[in-house]
Amino acid sequence: QVQLVESGGGLVQPGGSLRLSCAASGFTFSYYAMSWYRQVPGKERELVATITSAGGSTNYVDAVKGRFTISRDNAKNTAYLQMNTLKPEDTAMYYCNARHRWVPSFTYWGQGSQVTVSS
Repeated sequence: QVQLVESGGGLVQPGGSLRLSCAASGFTFSYYAMSWYRQVPGKERELVATITSAGGSTNYVDAVKGRFTISRDNAKNTAYLQMNTLKPEDTAMYYCNARHRWVPSFTYWGQGSQVTVSS
């Protein structure tokens, strides 16, 4: 059974940090690029960051460049999103996504983890 389980969200003050984790099971993790998306009510889901299957390349949306870092540990079947210098506009539900490197239609989603940035 395929599972992506996010953890690490919560309430943090502006300027603070959080680290999200995405634990994968039920598929060959090292064959999949991993991404983090976020969504606020009434808006489309937004791609935040992506890391390739071997971890050799990363990409970020402009709004988080220099503040967020995506990483992965293929030995632990886990992806991470380190979020620093958080801003209120980073408040959203964050979703983990896995997409097969050769067959993009093979894609999986986690259940989401809420991040709230507020004083």
